[in-house]
Order: sequence, then C-alpha cells, then structure tokens
Amino acid sequence: MTLRLGDIAPDFTAETTEGRINFHEWLGDSWGMLFSHPADFTPVCTTELGKTALLKGEFDKRGVKAIAVSVDGLESHLNWIPDIEEVNNVKMNFPIIADDEKKVAELYDMIHPNASEKATVRSVFIIGPDKKIKLTLTYPASTGRNFTELLRVIDSLQLTANHAVATPADWQDGDDTIVVPSISTEDAKVKFSKGVKEVKPYLRYTPQPNK
Repeated sequence: MTLRLGDIAPDFTAETTEGRINFHEWLGDSWGMLFSHPADFTPVCTTELGKTALLKGEFDKRGVKAIAVSVDGLESHLNWIPDIEEVNNVKMNFPIIADDEKKVAELYDMIHPNASEKATVRSVFIIGPDKKIKLTLTYPASTGRNFTELLRVIDSLQLTANHAVATPADWQDGDDTIVVPSISTEDAKVKFSKGVKEVKPYLRYTPQPNK
C-alpha cells in the first residue's frame, strides 16, 4: 500500500509499551509523528529513540504525539528501554508499538524488499489532527534521522496550515515567509499588515504572520 500526502493515515489497534491503543483514538485532536525502526537493540535506533525522548518538551509545545514502531515484540521493547534510557540519560516518555506480525509495517509500506526483506526502513509520517498524512520521509537503515529538521518541518506545516503562506529554503521559525501565489500582491498588502516585499511578481515575502 503506497501512502501519499493527503491520504488518511491507516488506523490500527496494537500493543505498545504504554498499553493497548487504537491509533486514531490515541491521536485524538493532536498532531502525530509515527516513525519506524529496523529492529530492537540496534545502535542507530537506540540514539533516535533517546533523542525523541529528550525532545518531548518540544513536541509537546507543538501539540505533537510521538510514537515509534519496530517489528519486534512487546517483551523485546521492554527489555530494550533500559538501554535507551542509560545511553541517552533520559526516561522513555512515549510508546513503542509491538509489531512482531508486521501489520503496521505493512499498512504503512515500511518494508522495502530491495533494501531488506525483514527490517523496516526508517520511515517518518507526520499526521495532522484531521488524521491526514502531511509529510513522509524515508531513510535507509544506516542513516539516523535529524530531529531538529523534523521539528522545523512541523513548525512549517502548522504555520502554513493556518496562514496563507509558504516557507522558503532553509526557513527557521521566526524567519520571513512567502505569500502563496493564489493571493495577489494588492490583496496580500491588505491581508498582511506587517508588510509585503515583492522580489518577483510571483515571489513576495512577508514577516511570519503568527509572530
């Protein structure tokens, strides 16, 4: 099953390290970040889960619930958590889905046979409160994810969902934004009281509207 941006994130029921959940019910009205891991007790995953736990305050500030999935069982996850906590000097504070039957991995197309017939790739799905997929990223098993970039993307997604702007290359929270092409320059000058700078007829900057 190939998932595209704008598709409804598949729902599922699963056991996790924090109890049994129904995914859509667990998300509620929050944003979500579902991210997969090739296997338990692997080095890159151990650093990634620790980094996510360390950044929980940043995810909470943005109203984002993080949840991991690995194609190992619940007992394996629970035995792995002490290593994650020790290596990263943090307490685990979000759930890991037990997916030993690979149901979630298959729902979200996380197993790419040409890369590995058994292990999931490092997939990331950012899901909006409407349960629609807003972003997908796929990394090979050998490359750890940049969680600062994931937070940056979430900032952009949340900003552009609520304001008629886009974000330019290398944008960071607080930088100027781009007026979307569907708004004329004349209308933009009325809409954006902080000002509009026209570089090209199709490229107009305005200060970040929610700052």
